[in-house]
Amino acid sequence: MSKMTVEVVTPERVVYSGQAEMVIARGVQGDLGILPNHMPLVSPLKIAPVRIKTEGDKEVLMAVSGGFMEVRGDKVTILAETAELPGDIDVDRAKAAKARAEKRLAEKYAELDVLRAERALQRAMARLDVTK
Repeated sequence: MSKMTVEVVTPERVVYSGQAEMVIARGVQGDLGILPNHMPLVSPLKIAPVRIKTEGDKEVLMAVSGGFMEVRGDKVTILAETAELPGDIDVDRAKAAKARAEKRLAEKYAELDVLRAERALQRAMARLDVTK
C-alpha cells in the first residue's frame, strides 16, 4: 500500500512525524479518513483522538485538543493546540478532570463556565480514549 507523510505539531514540539497508510481525525463536520493521494483539504478539528495507521495493524493513537488538519499531496499536517501520546497522559489526572467537569456541568453554572466545563470534559474523555 502507498504511504504518505504525517506530522502532528503543537506550539511546543513535533509530537509525531512519520509515514502512514491512513489518518482518521474528527473534523467539525464529522470524521475524516485520509488515504494517500487524497484531494487537498483544510479542516478545523474537534477535541478527539486521532488515529494514524502506520502499517498493517499498527497504529499511533493520540489525544488532540482542537487545531487544524491540512492535506496536500502526500502530506498530512495536523497543527494542534495540544496533542498527547498515550504514554504522556496521566490517567488518574484525566479521570479527576473528567469528574470535575461532569460535576460542574451538573451544577448549572453561568454559560461561560458551562462551555469551559464541556471542553474540559471533551479533553479528559479524549485522553482516556487513547489510553484504553
